[in-house]
Amino acid sequence: MKISSNPYRGGQKLIPEAPFPSTDAARVAALLGQCPAAAETPLTQVGGLADVANLWVKDERGRMNLGSFKALGAAYVIARHAADISGAPDDTTLTGRTYVTASAGNHGMSVAAGARIFGADAVVYIAETVPESFADRLRSQNARVVRQGVDYAASMEAAAQAARDNGWTLLSDSSWPGYYELPHILMEGYLQMAAEAVRQCPQVPTHIFLQAGVGGLAGAVAAYARDVWKDAPQIIVVEPEAAPALQASIEAGACVFADGPDSVMGRLDCKEPSLIALNGLARDADMFLTLSDEEVLRYLPAMAKAGIATTASGGAGIAAVMNSNVRTELGMGPEARVLCFLSEIAE
Repeated sequence: MKISSNPYRGGQKLIPEAPFPSTDAARVAALLGQCPAAAETPLTQVGGLADVANLWVKDERGRMNLGSFKALGAAYVIARHAADISGAPDDTTLTGRTYVTASAGNHGMSVAAGARIFGADAVVYIAETVPESFADRLRSQNARVVRQGVDYAASMEAAAQAARDNGWTLLSDSSWPGYYELPHILMEGYLQMAAEAVRQCPQVPTHIFLQAGVGGLAGAVAAYARDVWKDAPQIIVVEPEAAPALQASIEAGACVFADGPDSVMGRLDCKEPSLIALNGLARDADMFLTLSDEEVLRYLPAMAKAGIATTASGGAGIAAVMNSNVRTELGMGPEARVLCFLSEIAE
């Protein structure tokens, strides 16, 4: 476990050319209101897991029947494109357009589902190590699956090259120099769950724990929480010890590549942060925290017993709250009111 405070909190952009995350939740809600599957997900008070007054868990496992919060990301971008063409988009609005991405998990499902709904094509590049069961899930959404590359980074480069070669739309859930527009819209989609959580919380939380890979979920939720709740909650970002991309970048004062071994928190095992998320979290987060695989895995059985079964990636923020050493280091007493996000279904 390593905890770092954020010296940039409330300040200017860490990456001057990259934008801050959007906070326009009303724009998201207006579009999702046209989607019958876009039902609100529950906020559950979970007792017995940590010595805190309240542990509120925003449960994203049922989001739009895709199993994770990522349903609000790429699919939202594609829906936005369809709405820009037609105020009332249908299943042929984007016929002839192809979206391409790389994925080792839920982002690819969101691209595939969004493309299917609006008549576009989806091509998803996956690495050699990605299970065939995931490839089958993508194909069930009519996506074309291409295996290329030894890891996610190699698959993303292959997807980017395919976009250039074929005139396809590259739709990543990360951002890098020169690639900001689509990931900015994608992160905006995540505001829906943040806005729901704000409405559902009976009191303002004292602490918000947000697990992070490239930082899209954490950056979007933190930006909205600060917009609504100002400085009231302490916001803590949780990353794998093997991939402290955001923590290392904050410590360096610049975007850095945080290399390390593979983590069981596979969805969070991202070695380089999204620049939009890094900007937002440098402004909005108070603390950056890393946990080892063992420090997360030990708490998953108790989560399952409490009715919130998930993966190590989906429950990393909750695991941090359950860790008494974390609570001690952060000065969290039994009066703490904590908000966490359960980001995906158990595998």
